[in-house]
Amino acid sequence: MDTNGFFGNWGGAFIPEILHETFEQLKVSYKAAKEDPAFWQEYVDLMGSYSCRPTPLTYAENLTNHFGGAQIFIKREDLNHTGAHKANNVMGQGLLVKKMGKKRVIAETGAGQHGMATATMAAKFGFDCTVYMGEVDVQRQRPNVFWMEKMGATVVPVQDGSRTLKDAINEAFRDWVTNVDSTHYVFGTACGPSPFPEMVSWFQSIIGQEARKQIINSHGKLPAKVYACVGGGSNAMGIFQGFMDDQEVDLVGVEAGGKGLDSGLHASRLCGNDATPGVAQGYKTMFLQNEEGQMLETHSVSAGLDYVGVSPILADLWEKKRVRFEAATDMEVMSALDLTMKMEGIIPALESTHAFVQAFKEAPQLSPDEAIIINQSGRGDKDIFTIAHAFDDPSWKEFIVARAKEYNR
Repeated sequence: MDTNGFFGNWGGAFIPEILHETFEQLKVSYKAAKEDPAFWQEYVDLMGSYSCRPTPLTYAENLTNHFGGAQIFIKREDLNHTGAHKANNVMGQGLLVKKMGKKRVIAETGAGQHGMATATMAAKFGFDCTVYMGEVDVQRQRPNVFWMEKMGATVVPVQDGSRTLKDAINEAFRDWVTNVDSTHYVFGTACGPSPFPEMVSWFQSIIGQEARKQIINSHGKLPAKVYACVGGGSNAMGIFQGFMDDQEVDLVGVEAGGKGLDSGLHASRLCGNDATPGVAQGYKTMFLQNEEGQMLETHSVSAGLDYVGVSPILADLWEKKRVRFEAATDMEVMSALDLTMKMEGIIPALESTHAFVQAFKEAPQLSPDEAIIINQSGRGDKDIFTIAHAFDDPSWKEFIVARAKEYNR
């Protein structure tokens, strides 16, 4: 990253003047924390006692035997407290908020995992908390909304635009502009204006640091490939950083192919042909936008991958060909989820399952003495309504109808 917050051609900090002083304060606090080994140790200790770090690297023996190629390992970020990698970034930013002396945090969320992690952090540290969530996502991620509210957070359904993640981000920025003195915006992914992309990636790098040691201990050498789903890109940046300097390791980001890359109903920025360079939400990256720069509507079966932009760091790594990008369709995701549940007894989040899709395609092409790692960024229980609907499960329908009748008595 250069002094202006750019990663090659991407990034920067395109912010209103009213936020300039707030960002300077954040940059100073982040720089001091990054240069202080005691801060990182405090962070690691917190994640070890409050969450589930180090998260395990699970050998998927049944899937390995099924595909007959590389040994398949799964990095279990789903076992983090709150059920996803989001806790890593949120707890790190929470420690920074304490040092900055602010008393209120706000956040955006799509799949609800970042919102839930932020609400959890706010409860632990005693911060007031407001979470902005697109109205569409509120409906398909109701369990997470319930828990956020029970932990004391105010959840605000955003009704603008497509009523999904990008609109929640816009609303959170509006809040921040009017409450800069008391409030910190806990940005949830490796996007937005500098220093957020680098800072979020730094906290998430704990995933890759652990995974690198674990695969060498388990397999005796580095993996051939590492797979991660990519929405904004924080879980991918997290695990990729453990192997960034190992040129022999193929790093693969998997985007939401939705109904297909030719359908217009997807969220593939770096794999498809529909994204173009642009500046929005405080930074420059590849956005799904029309010729006038208006953001296009996106689609994914997963609530966390339907974002119009992507991390500027990943855009740089894509341009430099260090990270390869693929896409998985909704149909492929449901098939991979079904197989993983039945063969390993593991339920990945719909977001994470995109990475499983591409790994399953490529594992048979490798030899048995090679290994691959799939980053399971979250657990699938949050997706129960979407998954049950996608599987057209009759018993689930009966359950929902029966409960609805009970509530309406």
